[in-house]
Amino acid sequence: MLYILNKTLKEYNRKDEDNVIIYLQKINEGLSIAFMMSEKEILEWYLSAGVDVICGDKPFVYAEKSETKELSNANSARPAITDLAQVSQVACKNARDICEKAQNLAELEKGVAEFDGCALKLTANKTVFGDGDEHAKILFVGEAPGADEDRLGKPFVGRSGHLLDKMLAAVGIRREECYITNVLMWRPPGNRTPTSTEAAVCLPFLRRKIELIKPEIIVTLGAPAANALLDIEESISKIRGKWLEYAPLPGISIPLLPTFHPAYLLRNPAQKARVWSDLLKLVKKISNG
Repeated sequence: MLYILNKTLKEYNRKDEDNVIIYLQKINEGLSIAFMMSEKEILEWYLSAGVDVICGDKPFVYAEKSETKELSNANSARPAITDLAQVSQVACKNARDICEKAQNLAELEKGVAEFDGCALKLTANKTVFGDGDEHAKILFVGEAPGADEDRLGKPFVGRSGHLLDKMLAAVGIRREECYITNVLMWRPPGNRTPTSTEAAVCLPFLRRKIELIKPEIIVTLGAPAANALLDIEESISKIRGKWLEYAPLPGISIPLLPTFHPAYLLRNPAQKARVWSDLLKLVKKISNG
């Protein structure tokens, strides 16, 4: 990086050499170290590089420490809340207000239909609220609707859904006996990964669904669903197949079993054996009450 001196370098002569070197020492000790050059050599290098223009009395990056400190203190005193964060906070509050008023799933679904705090709703074809028995013992939670779900308005109806149905039937569980939903109720464009803000805005609705359904067991399909409900950040390989606890309030605890998402199994068929093991744990848990 070139620092322009406070005098025309074309007019530089040997009589001014000492003053110029002191100036360089004052502003550019780091540069001399970086280039392993003396101040005089740096000055000669400037001249040979053709630097001959004056741009102010001080180097561009030079600032008094006191000024920097005052600016830092001033910035730290102001709350770092962006417009987007404020909008998200309002959306989350509106979502919670809707949830508090809803006394059953039908009322909650109506409130979701009127909710406009998530931008994904603008690009989605349909709201995918949930599907199944409103008093189910088992609640399955995925991350977000896919293309087929967005088209039909029901969760897990595409290839992933068909695979899930087959796996449940294999262990004697009928889909109609369960309730299936997602953290998000609207498909992200292009099936992209939902943002943390989008998940946070939709999370109150999922929590209210759980309160209304009162499932005995929650099965999360994929890491995002488990992380959202448990407020953690873990990979699915680390928590899969382990019984965890969803505790929304003191004294309330629901067993939660994370496992692989069916879409992952379609890409990695060799992992089906692990999910089979997880489903056997689920059946055993149900049998034991």
